Amino acid sequence: MKKLIECVPNFSEGRDLNIIKQITDAIAAVDGVSLLDVDPGKATNRTVVTFVGEPEAVIEGAFQGIVKASELIDMSKHS
Repeated sequence: MKKLIECVPNFSEGRDLNIIKQITDAIAAVDGVSLLDVDPGKATNRTVVTFVGEPEAVIEGAFQGIVKASELIDMSKHS
């Protein structure tokens, strides 16, 4: 039986759909990851992403999302 885990990270961008798409594309590009939901929040400027997969794939997907987010999100300009 395969193990399946869920990851629900929040990213500090909820308004720029281009940035959100680049982050979620990086996550979804990992083999074995299934992107289930992307919920941008304009008022809070946060996006909640939900994805699942086997543990190793989910860990890699989370890491790739973090890498892409760190390239694109400037927290000094975040409000």
